[in-house]
Amino acid sequence: MAISSVDTRDVPSPANSLRAFDWVNFFLAALMMGFGPFITVNLAVHGWKPENIGFVLTAGSVAGLITQVPAGALIDMVRSRRGLLALAAAAATVALLIYGLRPDFPFVLSAALIQGVAGSVLGPTIAAISLGLVGHDALAERLGRNQRFASIGGLVAAAIMGVIGYVLSTQDIFLLTATLLIPLLLSLARIHTNDIHFARSCGVHQHATETERKHPAILFKDHRLLTFAICLFLFQLANASLLTLLGQNLVRAEGSKSSLVVSALVVLPQIIVALLAPSVGSMANSIGRRPLLIIGLAAVPIRSTVFAFTADPTLLIVIQLLDGLSGATLGVLTALVIADLTQGTGRFNLAQGVVGALSAVGASLSTSLSGIVYQKFGQMAGLLSVTAVGILSVVIVVAFMPETRPFSRPQTRASTTPPSP
Repeated sequence: MAISSVDTRDVPSPANSLRAFDWVNFFLAALMMGFGPFITVNLAVHGWKPENIGFVLTAGSVAGLITQVPAGALIDMVRSRRGLLALAAAAATVALLIYGLRPDFPFVLSAALIQGVAGSVLGPTIAAISLGLVGHDALAERLGRNQRFASIGGLVAAAIMGVIGYVLSTQDIFLLTATLLIPLLLSLARIHTNDIHFARSCGVHQHATETERKHPAILFKDHRLLTFAICLFLFQLANASLLTLLGQNLVRAEGSKSSLVVSALVVLPQIIVALLAPSVGSMANSIGRRPLLIIGLAAVPIRSTVFAFTADPTLLIVIQLLDGLSGATLGVLTALVIADLTQGTGRFNLAQGVVGALSAVGASLSTSLSGIVYQKFGQMAGLLSVTAVGILSVVIVVAFMPETRPFSRPQTRASTTPPSP
């Protein structure tokens, strides 16, 4: 029996569940903000050597990398999306508590591993719930809304954590951040289970059976999916090291002011993401995915080229706003394009794992490779090498990546997403 196409024209509007899901995105992003730079600061305060800090953080990244694909397969199988998300969030909270209460090596290493595994489940599960709630036709707008609430949650949390760290201690940051699990679970409980259609959240018709799913090997036969994964790999290979390379130059040029500039370089793009993400979702349906993908990827070589030729903090901050453009476009398009390409296969979440793993490899290699170029040839060469990789990702999209928007589908029903705040 052939798989039915993913028909979402009759998807109901679970307004209460969608509003609750907004807050799930908000509180989850705030919770995960606890795994930011405060970990390094807290461990340094407790006398950790830089090499030991680097080791545990790398171990966590590796754990997240190797569990991306198994996590995707698991999400495709587990029927309770809410339960899986709650379990992963609880695991991340345990990691936060360990960081705050037991900053000795065995416990911190365990926390890093827990964090890495939980992270490989959380993001794809959010995308799966989104698809299960609204269906494919309304997914673009839903993903844009997810990005907005996640960005706002991360910004609010970062500001509060900074105040907590200043007034109290870095240890208290982790303990207070862990309490965000409570409102997260309360918001998650407000999502009605019946509103999340299991089969639809895997990329098949909501009445399809397990036997109607395609074999996982179909993912590796789709050149469009492989092309998309390679582009994201190159994007991460270029983008992940940019602020690291730039920060080294800022320390020399700005001295004590460098921390303020770096903070602006991190925070301001998130504001752009919050502002642009919903519009990206709408534009993905009107003009297509491919033009937005090109714009999001092209922002990286533009940034790195400007960074290579100037150290003016004002200009750097202005150009860094393009990072918000990349974050808004790719934050929405990653799950959306994967949903387009896996429609009818029942392997949406497994494909997320495959693409996520390749992206994680790119991010992991980025700092090391650009650091080698920086050490041997200088900062300008390091930044221009980033430019070259970024340009390559754009060229591959232009030459080999077709549009993935299903042009034959009807326009998204406005009722599938509650009004923006």
